[in-house]
Amino acid sequence: MRSYSEIYDIAANRKGGRDELDALIAEHNGHIIPPNRDDRWLSQCTKSIFQAGFNWKVVEHMWDGFEEAFWGFDLNKCAEIDIEDLERLTGNKNIVRNSGKIKTVAVNAQMLLDMRTEDKSAGQVIMAWPDEDHIGLLAHLHKHGSRLGPRTAGYALRFCGKRNYILSNDVTAALIREGVIDKEPTSKGAKKAVQEAFNIWAQQSGQSHSKISRTLAFSVGV
Repeated sequence: MRSYSEIYDIAANRKGGRDELDALIAEHNGHIIPPNRDDRWLSQCTKSIFQAGFNWKVVEHMWDGFEEAFWGFDLNKCAEIDIEDLERLTGNKNIVRNSGKIKTVAVNAQMLLDMRTEDKSAGQVIMAWPDEDHIGLLAHLHKHGSRLGPRTAGYALRFCGKRNYILSNDVTAALIREGVIDKEPTSKGAKKAVQEAFNIWAQQSGQSHSKISRTLAFSVGV
């Protein structure tokens, strides 16, 4: 496994120099202010789930319809979605009528409710989760949520301002190239190896896992 500086140089050479690479990373890694309400976290989780394997622009174009259909993603209302609600939602032409994905809203609403503490919202709990244990956060979302695998959850977290890594195709290819893993990480051991690699690169560089993730992607991407 090469050092972060070596990987950064590979990415810079591929992208025409350090200035060009830094501009690309800044563009893709811009600061996002985390939502201050949990309904926005549920909204983004739901959007990422519906965009997975589908046309992102279509979902984005229809998002006002989603917001209206799911009561602005009010957690308490969404957690209590019943059969009648499901019939209404699967017949709503203003949203993508995928019954399997629609059912995730109730599960993920309850998960966020359960993550709240006496003095912290679910969003605050997520933002406070240490980067060094991002694997633990992903495991929690996957276990207690619905359709929140590493990639979908990774995008949802990133779009809510969490400075996390995302196991995109390019990042996974870079991790394989560096000998961290030998295929897409699905086992606990492989996921642990990925986390350890990011922790080492963060210690070496002082950079966020998000920036390291983008650097890895640009070191192999077109």
